[in-house]
Amino acid sequence: MSDVEILAKAQAYVQKEKHPTFRGEVEKLIAEKNLEELSDRFFKDLEFGTGGLRGVIGGGYNRLNSYTIQKATQGLATYIVNQKIENPSAVIAYDSRNYSDLFALEAAKVLAGNGIKTYLFSSLRPTPELSFAVRELKTTTGIVVTASHNPPKYNGYKVYWSDGCQVTPPHDDAIVALANSVEEIKAIDENEAFKNGSIVKIDEEIDKKYIDMVKNLCIRPQLIREKGKDVKVVFTPLHGAGAMPVERALKEMGIDVIWVEQQKAPDGNFSTVKKPNPEEKEALQLSLDLGKKVGADLILATDPDADRLGIAVPDENGEFVLITGNQLGALLSDYIFSSKKALGTLPKKPAFIKTIVTTNFQRKIAEHYGAACFDVLTGFKYIGEKIREFETGNDGYEYLFGGEESYGYLIGTHVRDKDAVSAAVMTAEMTLFHRSEGRSLLQQLNKLWAQFGYFQETLINLDFEGQAGIAKMAGIMKGLREKIPAEINGIKVAEVKDYQSSEVKSPDGAVKAKIDLPKSNVLQFILADETIITARPSGTEPKIKFYASTFAENEAKAKAKAASFDKAIRDLVS
Repeated sequence: MSDVEILAKAQAYVQKEKHPTFRGEVEKLIAEKNLEELSDRFFKDLEFGTGGLRGVIGGGYNRLNSYTIQKATQGLATYIVNQKIENPSAVIAYDSRNYSDLFALEAAKVLAGNGIKTYLFSSLRPTPELSFAVRELKTTTGIVVTASHNPPKYNGYKVYWSDGCQVTPPHDDAIVALANSVEEIKAIDENEAFKNGSIVKIDEEIDKKYIDMVKNLCIRPQLIREKGKDVKVVFTPLHGAGAMPVERALKEMGIDVIWVEQQKAPDGNFSTVKKPNPEEKEALQLSLDLGKKVGADLILATDPDADRLGIAVPDENGEFVLITGNQLGALLSDYIFSSKKALGTLPKKPAFIKTIVTTNFQRKIAEHYGAACFDVLTGFKYIGEKIREFETGNDGYEYLFGGEESYGYLIGTHVRDKDAVSAAVMTAEMTLFHRSEGRSLLQQLNKLWAQFGYFQETLINLDFEGQAGIAKMAGIMKGLREKIPAEINGIKVAEVKDYQSSEVKSPDGAVKAKIDLPKSNVLQFILADETIITARPSGTEPKIKFYASTFAENEAKAKAKAASFDKAIRDLVS
């Protein structure tokens, strides 16, 4: 795109953007003739994808700001109006990120301006509570303003449909097309909207019902009431929306929370961490230090919108060990299915759902207790979609638990997205139960490994920033498809699953079978020793994620084997 075209787009944006901060940023860049920065902000529009929006906060079409939020919301509103739904409505939540409250209000004004009654949470609330609220209030749609665990410069916007699940076909593609082609935005004045009731504030009436739902998921509530005070739980919301619901649910059940005080208050700059990601040790360092100081039995950490849960537990020497997303999913699968079987509450056809990049360790555990296991594409909306199939179909499956390797879990069906609040409460209950039986969570994990095999996984993130990075990512995926590697890390490739073409192929490219899942830009290499290597460009960040899942006859060999794939995959890509 030429400099003249970039400047023209920047000047057009200035005319459309009403917020002085975002408009002022671009006006300053135009005055300084900073074409390099202007080019990055205007070389493309921030696309409204099938999951919504996510981008760097700032002025410009390739940034998240008041205008891009309003434009996306107008597309959603137009779609709803075109559906001719009687008395359409929406509910909006937001987390602690910078400008989240502003973006939530901007979205509410557009929805109300299009005749869609909108319920707006009065302060920050977690993503799972938004999903719950959609179902509880029976709204047409829902929006949550969040960028999950991304660095502070990001924010985002996710859209939900009336079932409480992130939008899926046929809604998603139609909403995307309308959002990306908006020319006129209809927004109502906020004072008028609150006065005439087209925007309504909500809080405690949903909070109580959500917290009660979380508590009702507990399998052994009597155990918690009797011995809850015996377990020491350190908790950090990482400056996010998990503070109120996690602490409230645990306290009402009978478990006291020991706070990481420095990270209790909302903070969009996440000043105590580089990145508010509960998967990473750096983000949990303050809680690890506190856990050791107080002799905690369990450390819980939620990301800014409280849909992801990270945990750490002490070993026999009192040193804290981080439990991976795959490992916590395995522990929860074991606890939920084994407990329900022991107590006689396991349904006739229990179902477990995981994503294609989640360890088969969890599959083996769930199937051991008689559950049917279903694989879906990466993204919790596919788990929600599968639950809907169970509810509307005639197969009789009853969903109990599911999750993904990236620290996301869903217990029960009242929410249709990953829920760190209910997962945190269930993890505390599970810790208390195993402790009452004389073992730690680590000892239970070792017991499961000995029973089902020593599974280990590693994730390699390859980042590609800027315009050139997008092209490079596409080139890597194209190259892996056109020239299937004969081996990876010295192990022969047995077959390849190409989810974009929906085909299972042999290494010579011959099609062996079809894949009955929606198309997605994902490649999966199944090696001769049953190791699985998955390549998936991120839908929210400029990176390709490579997942390696393998196993061996003991823990040390399994860890060494998984680690060896880091260099092998980097060599393969380069």
